[in-house]
Amino acid sequence: MLVLAATPMGQYGDASPRLREALGSADIVAAEDTRRTKALAAALDVTMSGKVISYYDQVEAARTPGLVEAIEGGQTVLVVTDAGMPSVSDPGFRLVAACAERDLPITCLPGPSAVTTALAVSGLPCERFCFDGFAPRKPGARRKWLAELAEEPRTVVFFESPHRLAETLADAVGVLGPDRRVAVCRELTKTYEEVRRGTLADVAQWAAGGVKGEITVVLAPGVVTAPRVEDLVERVQALVQDGMRLKEACAQVAEQTGVSKRELYEAAHNV
Repeated sequence: MLVLAATPMGQYGDASPRLREALGSADIVAAEDTRRTKALAAALDVTMSGKVISYYDQVEAARTPGLVEAIEGGQTVLVVTDAGMPSVSDPGFRLVAACAERDLPITCLPGPSAVTTALAVSGLPCERFCFDGFAPRKPGARRKWLAELAEEPRTVVFFESPHRLAETLADAVGVLGPDRRVAVCRELTKTYEEVRRGTLADVAQWAAGGVKGEITVVLAPGVVTAPRVEDLVERVQALVQDGMRLKEACAQVAEQTGVSKRELYEAAHNV
């Protein structure tokens, strides 16, 4: 069996009894950082009887086939990362996918997750949200990504390096505007936990002074603006140029955007 197990983000007391049991009984412990996993086991007073191997980003692809073979041979493989849930912007996905393809048993020991913890304390809407991994590193790609979030109707959670946080928030102010709400969560569950809530402008100003620690950002939903009929005429004209009748083109664009078909037809007809 493949077992994914969430590990504490900072407080060993957050470790579940099932994690303790799995660390002690697994035949193989695949750890993002073997030193940190051994330290965790020692702190929990657990003796790991199985083989402990490293399983981080750079070796994940190469070591996955051997772990699949071990599971097929009847062994239990436990995957743990430095903190939080494996496979969520951490190693684990490749092994889960490979085991699923072979119909091998997979289970998960739930526990700490920076994504849901940050969302819960952000003070922003939690009914609908999406997780977007790490923000793009390069400025151009980052601004393009932020533009895609301009009208995102869900709360967005993403990770960021403390070294790039100020740049990302400054870009967000320029692309999304200064008034969008945001919460930057730093060192969640740890001694120096801090949650900075406010507008993008306010939080960007705070981050400009330098921030340390593990960072999770929660961005408020965007405001979805209804498209103007005048702005959709070009889409109608493009469909007409491809051979579609004007009425059919207007009907298609109106259905996709929710604007009035009659108003769109009149605007396109009068161009």
